Amino acid sequence: MSRNKGIILSLILGLLLSGIALYVTFVNIPLPELVGYLKTVNYWWVIPAVAIALMSFMIRVVRWQLLLTPVKKTGFWSAYHPLMIGFMLNCLLPARVGELARPAIFSKKERVSFSKVLATVSAERLFDVVVLLVSFVLVLAIVEISPTLDLTFGNYHLNRGTLEMIGVTTLRLCLGLTVCIVLVSAKRSQSLIKRTILRLPDLLLFASGSSKEKIREKLCVKLVKVVENVAVGFDLLKSPKKVGLCLGLSFLVWAVAGGSYYVMAFGCPGIELSFLEVYATMVILCIFISLPSAPGYWGLWEAGGVFGLLIFGVPAKAAAGFTLTNHVLQMVPVIIVGLISSIITGVNVVQVAHTDIEGRPAESGTRIEMTQGVYSDEVSREYLEQKSGN
Repeated sequence: MSRNKGIILSLILGLLLSGIALYVTFVNIPLPELVGYLKTVNYWWVIPAVAIALMSFMIRVVRWQLLLTPVKKTGFWSAYHPLMIGFMLNCLLPARVGELARPAIFSKKERVSFSKVLATVSAERLFDVVVLLVSFVLVLAIVEISPTLDLTFGNYHLNRGTLEMIGVTTLRLCLGLTVCIVLVSAKRSQSLIKRTILRLPDLLLFASGSSKEKIREKLCVKLVKVVENVAVGFDLLKSPKKVGLCLGLSFLVWAVAGGSYYVMAFGCPGIELSFLEVYATMVILCIFISLPSAPGYWGLWEAGGVFGLLIFGVPAKAAAGFTLTNHVLQMVPVIIVGLISSIITGVNVVQVAHTDIEGRPAESGTRIEMTQGVYSDEVSREYLEQKSGN
């Protein structure tokens, strides 16, 4: 119930923010003019643009296969279907439910630990953030942004200073995530984290000894196993060669995605930009949609796209028309392919979207079993031995 309330709250917040973004983006663009512009778009360019966009997802699958290697070597299609279903759910549901649905589907189909697979998705997102952050720095360094550009967004102003502030915030988040991954992956810090978790019940000074042990059995040991599983999911990051390969694939993912935007621009009158300028617009758009929004990123997608295009002198009507057209062509094919994947794999997307993490099927043996009052987990047994020795 609490999880459903969280989704509803996220949806309300996202709809509110998206509604504001849509209003601010289109308030000064007459609807008849926008409709008129959309009629002038050459939609034949949609075909190659969609094909290129879907190609970027295929590269994502190859990258995810590489990240999954420490967990389980898997075939292309075994990774492809959960990935596309996950992205489809991100387009249809709030709170980025697809990020949890993907590892849930994969763990059920391949019978591996959910937390291990979730760690690989987190690592994948880290690579995406790093690439977008590097791209963002290059945008600010190479692309000329007028210092007089200042667009009002509610009580805020969108200008170069705003972009720089968002870039710094993104960098801090990236560094924080990197530190967490390092702490969980390194053996010494991982061991310290697990021992700390196991000793947490001892802080409950007024609890009885039996109560502390029950908490340790029911909660702490399970948390220790999650830490171990997450560390396995991050194992690939210990190999500089594989990290370099993942970074290369990540840059390729976003370069191909930018190519989809660039090709669609050929069919939209008034969008006469270079590939670098279109790519810069995509990067700015991605930064906007990282905020809480309605399913499908409606509103913030348009605000980011229009703002990015206005930087390069694109008229507001053309900027709005291109952004709307490109949004649809980026979302609809993903939803269609995701639905096809769910049919092929027999996945009930409604059930996946509403299943609690603790109830997701996982590999046999991933839950901590208690046998005759003895912890089966190695760290837990070691802790008990040390405790009895004292």
